[in-house]
Amino acid sequence: MGIIEQLAIILVAVAVMSVLGVRLRISAIPLFILAGVLLGPSHPFPGVIEMSEPLFLLGEIGVILLLFYLGLEFSLERILQARKLVLTGGGVDLVINGGLGLGMGFLLFGVGPEAILMAGLMYISSSGVITQALFDFRRLADDETDLVLGTLVFEDIAIALFLGLASGLAVGTAVNGGALTWRALLVVGFVAAFLFASHKLPRFIDRIAAKIERERLVLAALALVVGSAALAEVAGLSAPVGALLAGILLSETEARDRIERHLFGLRDFTAAIFFFTFGLQVNLGAVGEVWTWLALGVVVAIVGKLAAGWIAGRMTGFTKRQSFTVGTSLVARGEFTLILAQLAALGTALSPDFRERIVSFAGLLVLVTAAIGVLLMRESRTLGRAIFGSARRQQT
Repeated sequence: MGIIEQLAIILVAVAVMSVLGVRLRISAIPLFILAGVLLGPSHPFPGVIEMSEPLFLLGEIGVILLLFYLGLEFSLERILQARKLVLTGGGVDLVINGGLGLGMGFLLFGVGPEAILMAGLMYISSSGVITQALFDFRRLADDETDLVLGTLVFEDIAIALFLGLASGLAVGTAVNGGALTWRALLVVGFVAAFLFASHKLPRFIDRIAAKIERERLVLAALALVVGSAALAEVAGLSAPVGALLAGILLSETEARDRIERHLFGLRDFTAAIFFFTFGLQVNLGAVGEVWTWLALGVVVAIVGKLAAGWIAGRMTGFTKRQSFTVGTSLVARGEFTLILAQLAALGTALSPDFRERIVSFAGLLVLVTAAIGVLLMRESRTLGRAIFGSARRQQT
């Protein structure tokens, strides 16, 4: 089947799931992933759609645009005001979820590189799933969303450094401390350069944007977003973080609203493809092989993020209900979990059993935590009121 025929089937599937999400009053994110599972090569389904380079590219553009739109909502001033949230939320999250992931790895595999890779795999939340849910539930203006965003940014910087360590562990080579230090300096320098540009360039950008027609403005914005994503990858960060920084760069310009309005449809289209391609990588037939890993992993994933969000929220002055909302917002695992699992599957220094089962485990973990995480985000306020009572009571 050609790519156009496959794309037509995908669009019909995600359109149906979108309507179903409205009827059921839930986010369409887990439904898009489910559509990918049902139409993908997962046993026992027929495998109507298979992952291909064009679909992968559309999905990459989707997550890039999601993070770009998130960046448009967060000015440099707002980011600087939230710097304490970045360090506190990110640090607490790393200690709790990295530690729980490492403990889970020790329990399942003993002391070794497999346990360290499991720690990274369990630690990182999904920027794509969480960002889309923040849009869906209109949470971008909430005070606690700054803590969620700060934690995600910290996670991406941490995982950028961890990838160098993980690559060495997977193939059994020594980890070069000098190389890791250089990578850390490059990552920090890249982020600092973009934040500095966000302070200096908005007026210059506005003078140029005012003279550009709509079509050319859209092309220029896309060039900036994709170019920033590419530069981020060169610097050792993920492409979505580069797109996030591009959004922050444009957040205080007068052209912001025009760009946001013109790219909205493209964002929704490619984001749906992104979540659908998630589903294509999930193999339900592997549940019997990894169910013990999965049962433990889901518990660790949920408890760890709820605890980290709660503790970080309380440490930074948020109420109990707000802190609970932060935790629920971080539950979903996603793209980096799959990337680390695929890296581990190729690791010649790792045990054959671990390599054979890790991708299936990661795919199922992403599916389950994405569904539970989005549901928890939707119901977080209702659950918060039920657990902590009125707004006045839960501040004490």
